[in-house]
Amino acid sequence: MDFFGLLTMFGGLALFLYGMDTMGQGLEKLSGGRLEKILEKLTSSPIKAVLLGTCVTAVIQSSSATTVMVVGFVNSGIMKLTQAVGIIMGANIGTTVTSWLLSMTGIESSSFFVRLFKPSSFSPVLAMIGVIFIMFSKKEKKKDLGTIMVGFAILMFGMETMSGAVKPLADVPEFRGILTMFSNPLLGMLAGAVLTAVIQSSSASVGILQALCATGAVNFGTAIPIIMGQNIGTCATALLSGIGASKNARRAALVHLYFNVIGTFVFMLVFYTVNGFVHFEFLNNPANAMGIAVVHSTFNVAATLVLLPFSNGLVKLACLTIPDMAEIRETKDAEAASTEFRLLDERFLETPGYAVEQCRHMTIRMARLAKKCILMSAELLERYDQEKADQVEFLENLVDKYEDKLGTYMVKLGSQNLSKNDSFTVSLLLHCIGDFERISDHGMNLLDAARELEEKKMEFSKKARKELDVFLAAVREILDLSLAAFENNDVQQASLVEPLEEVIDDINTYVKANHIRRLQKGKCTIEQGFVLSDISTNLERVADHCSNIAISVIEIDRDGFDAHGYLKNLKRDNDPKFHAMVESYRRKYTLPT
Repeated sequence: MDFFGLLTMFGGLALFLYGMDTMGQGLEKLSGGRLEKILEKLTSSPIKAVLLGTCVTAVIQSSSATTVMVVGFVNSGIMKLTQAVGIIMGANIGTTVTSWLLSMTGIESSSFFVRLFKPSSFSPVLAMIGVIFIMFSKKEKKKDLGTIMVGFAILMFGMETMSGAVKPLADVPEFRGILTMFSNPLLGMLAGAVLTAVIQSSSASVGILQALCATGAVNFGTAIPIIMGQNIGTCATALLSGIGASKNARRAALVHLYFNVIGTFVFMLVFYTVNGFVHFEFLNNPANAMGIAVVHSTFNVAATLVLLPFSNGLVKLACLTIPDMAEIRETKDAEAASTEFRLLDERFLETPGYAVEQCRHMTIRMARLAKKCILMSAELLERYDQEKADQVEFLENLVDKYEDKLGTYMVKLGSQNLSKNDSFTVSLLLHCIGDFERISDHGMNLLDAARELEEKKMEFSKKARKELDVFLAAVREILDLSLAAFENNDVQQASLVEPLEEVIDDINTYVKANHIRRLQKGKCTIEQGFVLSDISTNLERVADHCSNIAISVIEIDRDGFDAHGYLKNLKRDNDPKFHAMVESYRRKYTLPT
């Protein structure tokens, strides 16, 4: 092979790896995190878990991605270690689909219909359709489908290029000498494991081996140990993802390793023991792409059938390797934080659609905590209770942590290859977490006011108390409306928030004006007035943040974000529905005279 032949080989390898990565990204975006949600829920039996792991991996074309996701589930407490074992086994079977697709490059026939199944025949068609979808379609799902088609075409073109470039190696004595060395089972396993660990994809390494078969110099005696090693090498990704994770997540990564190591050991022991007596003649035959796919699938299916009944044994072995005593005991606060933020696992960033969904769940939880903080602090204005006051402080601190964790995580998530819908969701969440945090801050401010009333033994007049009750009722409703609109992404409910916010602004003005009149008549003190003013101001600002949340929902739905423009247009256009809603809320929340 000359210099230019070497360039062609490496160019084909680069296209092959890029095509595999592009196709995987397209499949992940098209699934939109739905496959991961199915993985999370449907693991009630070992057989179901194996089938599920097989199907998901066959779709996303990466056993490493599936296993890393499972490690993330276990680390987050979403999935038990015993549930993870079946999925890990199934992932090993699912990844063999790629080798079957690649084996089609070896189809040879003069029949027109048979030749249609050869990738070099249909890949150009897929590429053209994919490019049309990407360039001219406005629907994101079609664009993702186009990415998958183009990725597959590049993958197959790279495979064909690589196979064509390595054919001259058959006449190079040194190349044959290297392959003869790999026919030693231990050296072959080591070579396969190292190659797969480096490129972190057993599918890709099997594809490279299938391409080398085009030389005719790779026999089955050389290929089988390499395939065995490739199954061990693919564990590197999961082991790396387990670093810094919980003990059960590290155990899940070890289960993946033990499954492949034990399966390989048993397969090699039985195979070469039988070979010692029978002497399999096919081992000296040149391997082909189809034969590689058969060996790859046979091993993984056989290993699963043999080891599935002993899945609990694999779990026990992993637990013996990482015993409970090895885990450093954490403080209660750290444990609580770990539980609260378990869904924000960085392993999920590899599957952005699922990560976005977890962020949405976490932000909804944050919103509910902020609402609870406000409502509890409002109760303290009526009757002070120290235990409840402590809980308000705890909630406010927890909401602060949510903002910090979610904000940091979503900045990282924003750098991933997100679909249009996921990108809009992240924008909405980033706009809203600041408002939820400020709502909890106002809860703390109300707590301070309640504490001052308690310490100084102050009481509002009956009239002031009634006004405050009306004010609090309106704030409770606007909280309910804005949070429901956010949780359900309901533009209709979001449109009800701004009319109520305008009424709350009026209530704030009237409460302060009424207080000044009572102060002039000597019916209350300046000190009481300061506290009432603080309460009124904080309640009005809570309504402002509710308005911001509702506007975010509306504007993100319109593919843009301009809160100032939305409000300006709403009031400038004299929308009769808007003004009718304002009047309806004014009647509902009329202050006592």
